[in-house]
Amino acid sequence: MNNLLAITVLCLGLCLNLYGCGDNKENGTPKPATQTEAAINTESPEEANETPEPVDNEKYRDYAAMTADEIVAKLNIPQKVSQMLLPAYYAADTSYMKDNCLGGVIPQEPRGASEWRDYVDEYVRASIESEAGIPAMLGQDDVHGADYCEGAVIYPHNIGLGATADEDLVYRIGLATAEEAKLCHLRWNYSPCLARSVDPRWGRTYESYGADIDMIKKLSLSYSKGLMDGGTLPCAKHFFGDGDVVFGTGEKSDVDRLIDRGDAVLSDKEIDKHLALYKAQIDAGVKTIMISHSSLNGVKMHENEKYIRMIKEDMGFEGFIVSDWNSIQHTSGKDYYSQIVTAVNCGIDMLMEADTPGDVADILIRAVEDGDITTERLDDAARRIIQVKLDLGLFDDPYYEKLQTKVEDVGSDEYRALAREAVKKSLVLVKNNGILPLKKGMKLYITGPAADNKVAQCGGWTNGWNESPIEDMEGVTTLLGGFEEIADEYGAEIITDEDDAASADAVILAVGEKSYAEWNGDAKSIDLCGKLGLEGNKEAIKEAKRLNKPVVACVIAGRQVFIKKYIDDFDALIMCYLPGSEGGGIADMCFGTDDFTGRLPSPWYDSVKGIESKKPWLKKGFGLK
Repeated sequence: MNNLLAITVLCLGLCLNLYGCGDNKENGTPKPATQTEAAINTESPEEANETPEPVDNEKYRDYAAMTADEIVAKLNIPQKVSQMLLPAYYAADTSYMKDNCLGGVIPQEPRGASEWRDYVDEYVRASIESEAGIPAMLGQDDVHGADYCEGAVIYPHNIGLGATADEDLVYRIGLATAEEAKLCHLRWNYSPCLARSVDPRWGRTYESYGADIDMIKKLSLSYSKGLMDGGTLPCAKHFFGDGDVVFGTGEKSDVDRLIDRGDAVLSDKEIDKHLALYKAQIDAGVKTIMISHSSLNGVKMHENEKYIRMIKEDMGFEGFIVSDWNSIQHTSGKDYYSQIVTAVNCGIDMLMEADTPGDVADILIRAVEDGDITTERLDDAARRIIQVKLDLGLFDDPYYEKLQTKVEDVGSDEYRALAREAVKKSLVLVKNNGILPLKKGMKLYITGPAADNKVAQCGGWTNGWNESPIEDMEGVTTLLGGFEEIADEYGAEIITDEDDAASADAVILAVGEKSYAEWNGDAKSIDLCGKLGLEGNKEAIKEAKRLNKPVVACVIAGRQVFIKKYIDDFDALIMCYLPGSEGGGIADMCFGTDDFTGRLPSPWYDSVKGIESKKPWLKKGFGLK
């Protein structure tokens, strides 16, 4: 390396270290890694290892016949510490993995199933080739299908599944999601979400099954059982109270949030109900639990020792507890050292500190050497993580060569039919003046910004965090596409040109929200035509009214938006939530293939005043047939 290049690399490393410890998901785009050692080698696994060499280290074969305690006994302190690390892919490439044998890595970029298999296998290979030789475990937020895999089936988000109240359906979705995730060699799924939806201004409302704790318990258990029976590892999250946070208390750290990551003010009785959700997951065999970003009665959950300890000491949990993305950095400790030490001593085993694996490792090693973390606590964390890997079969079959799947590729007809069934059962009919079901032979003018919008229809956590970076997603059928697919069957004529709209018998108006995730969905007002409404909502509503035709309004949104002031302009109103890839289910229901069985999973408010006074426009459980 010449002198100029050496100076350049050194400067780059210093600059990256000055970035600090911010949340790398701001605006949905990962920021540069803060670790110099990771930033220098930024090759993807495919680039770093285009032609993998045979594995020399066969330790994992010996480990397969050992207990977790026996494996831990063979590791030194840095190797045990490394099992506790879960950084993002951009802070830990395969070279970093080979040098450090991390517990896992968080991948985020979309790719096809075969590319996913290669990607995961290269990380696993690197971990096996390390001195410790323990297989890494890669996980993903497959919260509504294998949603980072191109061409995979995307199911309705949880809010829609809550409207179905169908435990068997949700179980089958869990099974199908596991099957498609296995095709990607992704065996750890950061779901289900056990949050209760209280204030719809929260940007994660669509990740909740609704407002009813009992229904959340039933559906989340069904989903976890489906994942486990399908051969994958669920992660119950976020422990706990993340959906009960109070508006105006949102975390003010790297981003000024309105409600997300705020403070949940709960009584002992309410706390017991939330704890029971997690006890049910543990009793069902769930082996990983993720801590919430939020606070409970003023205490950040990532440092709430009382309740984290309950998981292991009172609930009999033998798995491991993982932190959420960079959340330890937002606890009350005076510095990063004290924050990490407190989190581990509270009972968190695996640290999802996405950007700083080197810093975290140094802190943990120092803390053990100085006695701030006991060797017993270090061993316990490493043992729990390794035990889960043993139970998942990672030591027996790290490259999933013996892994069996029901389908050969993602996007099968069987799973698309399942998703279409879920869409049909999730739709809530709010109003119908007799226009539905549509009659055969009708001319239908289909309009509105959500009619042919794959990104909005699938919502957040689809090929990306905040929204899909791919607009024309493979395998996604929009609402418009769904009508076009079955038009001939019903003798319908589909009109999309506004110049021909006057000849239509009825208008199908598709409006909704932009795609968002987490705090990007926080809003002071959730008016359909407000800040987070799709551009063109207001104009489309006006156009439909001007045509003086019967209007069927389909709302595609992550929550029950403020819409009452527009409802007099609609002859029918269908709450579609975020249906995912099978928009044809909406067309089916408009033509009357099935009765509407969806019911509101939470109260529907018509104003901020209504939310604050807890006086809904429509009660939970409402829905026309």
